[in-house]
Amino acid sequence: MEQQQYGQGGARVLVVDDDPTVAEVVTGYLDRAGYVVDRAGDGPDALARAAAHWPDLVVLDLMLPGMDGLEVCRRMRGRGPVPVIMLTARGDEDDRILGLEVGADDYVTKPFSPRELVLRVESVLRRTRPSQPSGLLRAAGLSVDPASRRALKNGTELALTIREFDLLAFFLRHPGRVYSREDLMREVWGWDFGDLSTVTVHVRRLRGKVEDDPGRPRLIQTVWGVGYRFDGSEDVTEGVSRAEA
Repeated sequence: MEQQQYGQGGARVLVVDDDPTVAEVVTGYLDRAGYVVDRAGDGPDALARAAAHWPDLVVLDLMLPGMDGLEVCRRMRGRGPVPVIMLTARGDEDDRILGLEVGADDYVTKPFSPRELVLRVESVLRRTRPSQPSGLLRAAGLSVDPASRRALKNGTELALTIREFDLLAFFLRHPGRVYSREDLMREVWGWDFGDLSTVTVHVRRLRGKVEDDPGRPRLIQTVWGVGYRFDGSEDVTEGVSRAEA
């Protein structure tokens, strides 16, 4: 598996859709935006293309013949970290949540604007590659390094998706403060509007990875009727010294 290195504009994007028209339109818009685009029409082809040239991001249709998009996402994530934007032909909330549950970083419901999809791709890639890495964040046995995009719990590395990582880093930077789901969608996702269940699902997934008992969360607490608050048992520090926090 060869990891490709590109700048934002020349990132490699794998488009997986069994509808040739949709795939052609999406590929055309991404190509004009400066991306290197690979195409696949089904799950096995997508996995083979990803193995040959590992993508920087995957645009993945949920409803694929044979192997569906959820299974493709699981198998790709088993090989290595990669951002995934899921496409679904239905507006059913269960489909969107299921996509997020398996680790999709974003989703777009068909029919969609190709320009909007390109913007979503740019947004996800920007958050994958922060232009100004900040210092190390530590609290309550957690350690987050935005520069290397690594997160540890008690010295053990956490397997986080891009959005989960960004959400955890945001909580660590703002301990003790309550944020609504709208606040988190704006600050972490960079969206002024969207389906707030996206935030709910990511908080639940993140709790499953950072809490000792996800059913009784101690770190990421729900403030009923308001939102969420990060309560570490120790002060959050950023950088090499407390004075830099």
